[in-house]
Amino acid sequence: MPDQHGAWAFLALPVSLAAPVLSWHPALVPVVLAWVAAYPAAWALTGRLTAPRPQRFDRALRLWVPLASVAAATSVAWRPWLVWVGVLLGLGYAVSLTYARARRERALGNDLVLIAQCTLMVPVLVAVGSAGGTLPPWSAADSTVGLLTAVCALALVGSTLHVKSLIRERRRPGFARASRWFSLACLAAAAGLALTGTPWPLVPAALAALRAHLLRDPSLRPGRIGMAELGVLVVLAGCAWWA
Repeated sequence: MPDQHGAWAFLALPVSLAAPVLSWHPALVPVVLAWVAAYPAAWALTGRLTAPRPQRFDRALRLWVPLASVAAATSVAWRPWLVWVGVLLGLGYAVSLTYARARRERALGNDLVLIAQCTLMVPVLVAVGSAGGTLPPWSAADSTVGLLTAVCALALVGSTLHVKSLIRERRRPGFARASRWFSLACLAAAAGLALTGTPWPLVPAALAALRAHLLRDPSLRPGRIGMAELGVLVVLAGCAWWA
């Protein structure tokens, strides 16, 4: 299993945000399974191609790659337009592989690739529940889906900046400043939405801003930092469901 435990929350967030607004279709089952299994499969494949001891990834490779492949093939059989989504995700994986070859897997650019992939899954899941064909059902995307997609991206970027400022980049004060200012910008945007009649992002945005400004002790263990991040994302998903 990958040792980046926080990535599982990143994978779960787009599913949680899309769930309240999508229409149920059986194709969603293999799509979500492929989405979840693709992460450890990509991790194992990357390790096999770039790690100093590649053989230690063989067991994970034999488990996750077939599972992800079967789920992806089933998804495409149901929704042929998912081939184009696979192309986009594959391009993202190629970028991540480049970072891995350079031993820069923890770079901010690589994190942004994962965030872009996660963000993409919000409209994709909604579209999977809408229609098949060779082209995505663009009619499934409306203002609500657009808002959920933007919220997903902003929440994951904010979480990444905050965690990096406390762990890997704790000696670079610019990351802490970026985390705080980004959280305030998101809070201001949420306040603007509240004034227009969409108040639900305000609570998680306020919680994220408090976390970015008050949870600043770099001596905190990674597990506690991760639990705080998970709490913010759970509140975000709960508010989306409530709305």
